[in-house]
Amino acid sequence: MNPSSDPSIDRLKSILARLRAPDGCPWDRAQTHQSIKGQLLEECYEVLEAIDRNSPQDLQEELGDLLLHVLFHSQMAREQGAFSFNDVAEGLSDKLIRRHPHVFGDARAESAEEVVAHWERTKREEKPERKSLFDGIPRELPALLRAQKYQSKAAKLGLDWNDAEGPRAKIAEELAEVNEAVAGGDPKRIEEEIGDLLFTVVNLARHLHVNAECALSGAAGRFRSRVEFIEEALRVRPPGNPPDLAELELLWERSKALTGGRGTFPDPS
Repeated sequence: MNPSSDPSIDRLKSILARLRAPDGCPWDRAQTHQSIKGQLLEECYEVLEAIDRNSPQDLQEELGDLLLHVLFHSQMAREQGAFSFNDVAEGLSDKLIRRHPHVFGDARAESAEEVVAHWERTKREEKPERKSLFDGIPRELPALLRAQKYQSKAAKLGLDWNDAEGPRAKIAEELAEVNEAVAGGDPKRIEEEIGDLLFTVVNLARHLHVNAECALSGAAGRFRSRVEFIEEALRVRPPGNPPDLAELELLWERSKALTGGRGTFPDPS
C-alpha cells in the first residue's frame, strides 16, 4: 500500500508544502530541523500528558500536533533532496517487518521476552557499527529514563542484581553516604552521592517493572494538584494571617483525600 494513498495524509502533505513555498508562511519558511526540535520535544510531553489525563479527545489533538512535526521535518528534508515522508513511512514498514520475523517470517515467539530477543538481534544485524551496548541511546533523554535504559543494557552483561532486594539494600547504603557527605560539607561530593542515590532508586524501579520517569512525573503532578488545592483554600484568609504548620498539614491531608494516592507532607521544620 502506498503510504501517501490516504487522502487525509495527502492533504496534510500539500498543506505543509504550501506553507513552505516561496509565497507561503514567513514563519514556516524560516524554520530548520534545529529551530523546531525543542517544540518537537514539547509535543511529545503533551502527548504523554493527554494519556495521563485519559482524554481521547486531547490525545487525538496532541497526536496530530506530533504528526505535524514528523511531516514538517519530512517536508524540509524533501526540499533538500534528502528524503520524503513516503521514504519515512516505507522505511518504518520495512523495519517493522524485519523486526517481527515471528509474524512476517518463519521465526517463532511464544512470549513477549522472545519478541524482544528477536528485536534486539535484528537491531544488531542492522547496525553492525554499534560497538557499545549504550550506542543508540540518546544523551538528550531525561536523566531518569536514560539511567534506566543504561541499567537495562548493562544487565545483558550480567551487571545486575538478581531481584529487587539488591537495590533496596543499596538505597540504604547510598543514603548513609549522602548523610556522610552532608556532614563533610563538600558540595561536589554531596551532588555525586545524591546522584548515586537517585541512580539506585531508578534501579529499584526497574526491578519492580516501574518506569522511573513516569513514576516521578506522576508524583510531581500529584504534588502540584495538592499545593494548588492548598493555594485555593488559603485565598479566603485575610491578609497578614498566614497559616501555621498544623493548618497546612490538615489542608494537605484534605488535598490527598480529594486527589487520591499517597504523598508525604513537605514539612519544612
